[in-house]
Amino acid sequence: MKQTLVSEERVLEEVKKSIGESLRINSASIATESSLVDDLGAESLDFLDINYRVEQIFGIKLARQLVLEHVEEIFGEGAAVDDGGRLTERGAQLLKIRWGDSAAASIRPGMELHQVTTVITVRAMANGILDILDTLPEKCVACSSSSWKSEDGARIRCGKCGKDATFTNGDDLLKAWLRKVQDDQKIF
Repeated sequence: MKQTLVSEERVLEEVKKSIGESLRINSASIATESSLVDDLGAESLDFLDINYRVEQIFGIKLARQLVLEHVEEIFGEGAAVDDGGRLTERGAQLLKIRWGDSAAASIRPGMELHQVTTVITVRAMANGILDILDTLPEKCVACSSSSWKSEDGARIRCGKCGKDATFTNGDDLLKAWLRKVQDDQKIF
């Protein structure tokens, strides 16, 4: 269900704030199209800290694996990354679809896997969070009410019983997205 309780602006604001706190930089200086790695200097452990902060703010679970790992799991070894650890044509095509126009110019077949994280921007991260928030169920799992609310503009709760909303986790959402792309575009 497309939710309207948490705005894109709020998600971007919280992502920038979480990045700023994790990397010890002024969040006001973070541009939406900044690469977390190339522009902001994030390293793998920083991603864990940023993800944890964001999960606490919105009450969600982000993906624990990159989309490419799910491609390999679903479509077989070598589907997204070749034996040399380089992005395949299909892997590049999927990333371009997933991350959109801003990433398309940076993604190319043959790039090394560790280079893929340099393409992740603040906006890409925010879009992933919005995708999860859009899995808001029609009704509360605890009381079956459909009166959702967000008093702080970030965490969604049931207006009747007060329970936090439950969302599809990021990994399950990525797997479902991959299957849909496969059905729609026959990439694999």
